[in-house]
Amino acid sequence: MDEPPLIDLSPLLDDQALPTDDRTAGHRSPVRQGATTTSQLRVAEALDVACRTQGFFRVTGHGIDPALFADLDRLARRFFAQSDQTKAEIAMAMAGPAWRGWFPVGAELTSGRPDHKEGIYFGTELPNDDPRVRAGTPLHGPNLFPDEPAGLGTAVLAYLDAATRVGHAIMSGLAIALGLPRGWFADDLTADPTVLFRIFHYPPEVEAPEDAPHHTTSRAPTWGVAEHTDYGLLTLLAQDDRGGLEVRVDGRWLPVPAEPDVLVCNLGDMLEALTAGRYRSTPHRVRNTSGAGRLSFPLFFDPGWDARVRPLPLDSLTAPSDPSDPHRPTVSSDSVATPSIQQRWDRTDPAAWTGTYGEYLTAKVSRVFPELFASLEG
Repeated sequence: MDEPPLIDLSPLLDDQALPTDDRTAGHRSPVRQGATTTSQLRVAEALDVACRTQGFFRVTGHGIDPALFADLDRLARRFFAQSDQTKAEIAMAMAGPAWRGWFPVGAELTSGRPDHKEGIYFGTELPNDDPRVRAGTPLHGPNLFPDEPAGLGTAVLAYLDAATRVGHAIMSGLAIALGLPRGWFADDLTADPTVLFRIFHYPPEVEAPEDAPHHTTSRAPTWGVAEHTDYGLLTLLAQDDRGGLEVRVDGRWLPVPAEPDVLVCNLGDMLEALTAGRYRSTPHRVRNTSGAGRLSFPLFFDPGWDARVRPLPLDSLTAPSDPSDPHRPTVSSDSVATPSIQQRWDRTDPAAWTGTYGEYLTAKVSRVFPELFASLEG
């Protein structure tokens, strides 16, 4: 396949309970534990194939109002059109260990190289008297929302709720595909998931002058984000129509279609570790060559902060829960192929981690903003 498969997720969302309105409780799972339908099994099978072969897929039937996508795009463009001085009124340094707010172009690193993008960090909205906030737990706290445009905070919180529901639905489908009860992740790893959201603005790529010396670094490709994989379970990406995202599959870099109302989903390192390599955390990168500013909206749906990610027992990967069901996806033993450390972009083995997910994420994110992390540590 030359592009990630397109999957209609609606059967997995039809019977979810409504999410709680109490944001102080986190984005707890609305997944129900009833019987799995034939249509849900077929969605699970499609997810299983996508996760084994590419680690990327596109989602329709996600239930997110197109008007919400349009509002986020419009309001984000208004925010990024402001001066850096104005945007710095919600700079990340002001949020302390919560790591929320705006950062300028070049302040975030990927693979040790500055990204050609700016952005805003958000997450589950927590009040200052939440025990985790009072304890200074990294990546926990209230969001920093700008005064202008006034509606951005409202749109962000609405999108966090809607996209988190989609994350729970996809994980329920993956549980079915892996021979687990539909609510397995919701009962354990994602009962209270770590939910982080970003809005990224990729400025137009600046071309080097024709008479620039060939040895200058200005002639090197300007990556919005260099090659990397994501850290957690699942990333759900909304984007505008400018394009620029590429995924590496079988040694080839494939462009991912830019469809504003379609979510692009990819797997993170923890899901690869959890499934002993059956599901792929696939390298990807971004380069904006559209000639205009590009917006993307990634939401990271990850294990609970205190969760410990351990590989699933092998029999849970190979034994369907109902062998008599002809529509039940099955897993052959030869489909489990753990990639070698040398094949990974960062030469590290995510399965070797033994601490909590929160500790893992803090160690990873500290490399993304080393100066900010150093200031907090000091």
